[in-house]
Amino acid sequence: MFEQVNATPTAQSDSECHNDGPRVGQDEPVRVLVAPDSFGGTMTARQAAEAVATGWRRQAPDDELVLRPLSDGGPGFLDVLNTAIGGEYVKVAIPDPLGRDTTGSVLRVGDDGYVESADATGLHLLTKAERDPKITTSYGVGLLIAAAVDTGAHRVVVGLGGSATNDGGAGMMAALGAVALDGAGAALPYGGAALVSCDRLAGVPALRGAELVIASDVDSPLTGLHGASSVFGPQKGATREDVLLLDAALARWAEVLVRDLPGCPPDLATAPGAGAAGGLGAALLALGARRESGIALVRDLIGLDAALDATDLVVTGEGSFDFQSLRGKVAAGVAAGAAERALPCLVMAGQVSVGRREAAAAGIEAAYSVADELGSAQAAIDAGASGLTRLAERVAREWSRR
Repeated sequence: MFEQVNATPTAQSDSECHNDGPRVGQDEPVRVLVAPDSFGGTMTARQAAEAVATGWRRQAPDDELVLRPLSDGGPGFLDVLNTAIGGEYVKVAIPDPLGRDTTGSVLRVGDDGYVESADATGLHLLTKAERDPKITTSYGVGLLIAAAVDTGAHRVVVGLGGSATNDGGAGMMAALGAVALDGAGAALPYGGAALVSCDRLAGVPALRGAELVIASDVDSPLTGLHGASSVFGPQKGATREDVLLLDAALARWAEVLVRDLPGCPPDLATAPGAGAAGGLGAALLALGARRESGIALVRDLIGLDAALDATDLVVTGEGSFDFQSLRGKVAAGVAAGAAERALPCLVMAGQVSVGRREAAAAGIEAAYSVADELGSAQAAIDAGASGLTRLAERVAREWSRR
């Protein structure tokens, strides 16, 4: 579990308090809960929390800081859980999105096995030039799930997010024993584009009765204007033509799953969350998985509510605070918990593209950008943790009362 961190005294600067600062006495230290997500491939959630704490300590050494790094199921999911609730890592040899050898992990905690899909499909595993969702695969996720089942897990929780794939989970299915075939009976190659030629599904996924749980806050459907290909495809390297091809391919894949997989939801293509992680959500739903809010699951496991009950000010953050952040991601989940307690909630992000009115509607008092602090998005990326530390020092001058 996390320990409370009390700041080490350093030199203070003379600064005025922000009028909207926390409602504590003039001479009382502020109790600050620091609960960020990871910052893309720049910082893990734990590193981001520590960077914020370092900057805050420099300006407000008497404030009481409690660090609760978070994840909504995307990159850093296992690290956040392991830090909070322990468990044992099981290393697994898996292919990356392009089929190259890499290593992933299963976190075993009691009868549960936790899997982070980004271990096998993460965008961070590819260079920008390598991004091509027409050919990337989720095969490694299937091997991670199989490894969790092999360890004896009765429940396998799969965190979804940050993927470089758009194959609807076809690779994952193949690794579990259900292979997509074309009209001639040949197994389809890796990638989402090949699913246009999907004719049938051969084999049965080997899960040995294990319960599957999806940990994700993406509510996008599999196909259509708000589906996996249209919303997330471009950031994975898809052109406009690619998006149209991939959307048609996923529509065909959904038809095959509904027809050939017993128990598959008939509305799979439009089911909320089916579009998560390039359609991995759809494949898991087809296998009978139950979908849970990733941030709610993590929030419960790490005791975030108890920490919220004992704080004056909440700070969260992520790499890019944009419109997707307001659709159930970490920042929105933390802000909702703060709003329930009438606590001010601040966001510190690498970049901010959410307007003040939209942020306020989500319960966020103010959002601060490292890019604005340092002058550009590239400067923020290059600075990494030091940029976030510098921003936190400035925010502390505005919000801490000594």
